[in-house]
Amino acid sequence: MSAVTTLERAVYGIGQASSLLGLRHDKVRGWLDGYKRSGVQYAPVIREASTGSDLVTWGEFVELGYLREYRRARVSLQHIRPVIERLRQEFGVRYPLAHSRPWVYDRQLVLRIQEETHLDPSLAIVIRSGQELILAREVESYLQKVEFADNVVARIRPAGKTSPVVIDPEFSFGRPSIRGVATERIAELYRSGDSAEFLAETYELPVGDVNAAIAYETQLAATAA
Repeated sequence: MSAVTTLERAVYGIGQASSLLGLRHDKVRGWLDGYKRSGVQYAPVIREASTGSDLVTWGEFVELGYLREYRRARVSLQHIRPVIERLRQEFGVRYPLAHSRPWVYDRQLVLRIQEETHLDPSLAIVIRSGQELILAREVESYLQKVEFADNVVARIRPAGKTSPVVIDPEFSFGRPSIRGVATERIAELYRSGDSAEFLAETYELPVGDVNAAIAYETQLAATAA
């Protein structure tokens, strides 16, 4: 399966994507399709135009994960929309935030686009530090959770790179998993009374991986609550 096909592949419903990202359903819908507030219609941030679709592609999911890193910013993420549009034009791709080029190869271009679109500093992607161009803290946080293949995000490690938990559209229907075993399934069995040692033997996993799955699902449930 080609990289482009992977990014454009519908993997989740909005409800599932919201849960996995720890975001409100209405927030995800607004970023994808735009929203109306006080009689003013706001355009989508991620989609080029509103589709109303409840299906979320892998590329959209990855970009939602990027925007999530800025969710505490007091500036509307609508301000970053012109940057995303320009990056689409420059790179000729639908999901520029799911590609490695802005982060690794073309920081000068990103900085120029930021300046030309007057992006608020709190949403900065690239920052000038002396003679260097460094990535904003939010971008670094994002990159600590993604893995690239053929220059696009192929999988996400939602609990960080040291965790065995992965989200990969090619395995377990895009659900968080460890070596192909859904973390949700492991956590369900653990809550029903199976020990971590029993589950490790059953699924041929190290006990540490089973505990990582349980910890991840516990944190995910706490975030949703």
